[in-house]
Amino acid sequence: MDVKIGSAPDSWGVWFPSDDKQIPWQRCLDEIAEAGYEWTELGPYGYLPTDRATLQSELSKRGLRASGTFAMGHLEDEAAWPGLEKQVLGAGESLAYLGAEYLILIDDTYTNLWTGEATAPGRLDDEAWKRLVDRVHYVVDLVRDRFGLQVVFHPHAETHVEYEDQIERLLSQTDPERVVLCLDTGHHAYRGGDPIAFLRRHHRRIPYLHLKSVRPDLQRKVAEENIPFAHAVGMDLFCEPSQGVVDFPALCRVLQEIDYNGYAIVEQDMYPAPFDKPLPIARRTREYLRSIGIG
Repeated sequence: MDVKIGSAPDSWGVWFPSDDKQIPWQRCLDEIAEAGYEWTELGPYGYLPTDRATLQSELSKRGLRASGTFAMGHLEDEAAWPGLEKQVLGAGESLAYLGAEYLILIDDTYTNLWTGEATAPGRLDDEAWKRLVDRVHYVVDLVRDRFGLQVVFHPHAETHVEYEDQIERLLSQTDPERVVLCLDTGHHAYRGGDPIAFLRRHHRRIPYLHLKSVRPDLQRKVAEENIPFAHAVGMDLFCEPSQGVVDFPALCRVLQEIDYNGYAIVEQDMYPAPFDKPLPIARRTREYLRSIGIG
């Protein structure tokens, strides 16, 4: 087993390229390194410097290396492609320059991430679903051919691939040689799935993990009251791995059982986050994962 542990700006409350509620990027990188992580994602394209040499210098002087980063857009909507393409190409250039391996592809949410208001139907019809599948294949091929990177598709809460049946459908309708997953343990559990059983079942298509958990009391409240994702995050629904519903010692046993060789990036959704909040959490999480044998 070779688990490369890292973190991400998301664990510092960073969701957008620019937002007054977000911690300055210099402090974010300082604290990721201070918390004991060697690997980091880059966050939303434009949050960290987009000049590649500057970005490499800023990471290197803190002893950090890039594992990947994400691009997020409405995959079923042709009109959304220019905005998503800009993210994909910009992130792909940066990642290739830095020697990273993965670009994480996420369908956009059907709710507004600032307000929680619904902006689209929660489920796609068959025609729109086919457009989503076709776009996933297209992005996978584009990123592989242009940058030599592997795309990992990230099922995400309040997107059109969030529940286990939707993820299974995506896996069954995509080329297993081309389409693999970033399994987010917290988002999977948030939508009632069992991330550990899912990992055991589909580990050959999961080279990349996001590690987080959810509070069971708030998970029930969110489900019963239909609380939007953005508001649930603000209520601290997502919690430290040692405190939530995901059984991380069992996850570690599965990683050993399947001889997992890949990334495991701690990504505890916090937005907005007071600037002094993330670092103590990040330190505790790093020590907890080490104590149970992950990284």
